[in-house]
Amino acid sequence: MTWWIVLLLVGAALSPLVWLRPSPRQRGQMALRLAARRLGLGMQLSQQEWPHWLAGSPPASCAQYHRGRRPGRSDSWTYWQVAPGQWCNQWREPCADAPMLERLLGLPADVYKVEAGPQMVALYWGERGGEDELRRIAELLAAVA
Repeated sequence: MTWWIVLLLVGAALSPLVWLRPSPRQRGQMALRLAARRLGLGMQLSQQEWPHWLAGSPPASCAQYHRGRRPGRSDSWTYWQVAPGQWCNQWREPCADAPMLERLLGLPADVYKVEAGPQMVALYWGERGGEDELRRIAELLAAVA
């Protein structure tokens, strides 16, 4: 009988350790982020203030995948995905750049924003895909960098 009590007490003492195990979704995100690093992408969680007209409710803290730009590239632009496959700039005008739109249409539906500045190009993603989606993202970032 005392062994049962001892086992019960040890089990109760060790049960909070189960909470420290990452969930399957968190494990998938970690694997995806490591794969992004192998593809040459940087990743960070970024706080965003989304435009009021953006459909749905994007997360306040979103995964930002980024890559440095090539020397000599100084153009700046931003595109938001209003609905799956519908890309608009900051003035809510549809993307008029046909080659860019073709690239953007290949992205997953949970990519919220793609932006480029003089130093880097970044993409904000909900991370609801796998390595195939990550490869498409890496290809886009490499093409526009």
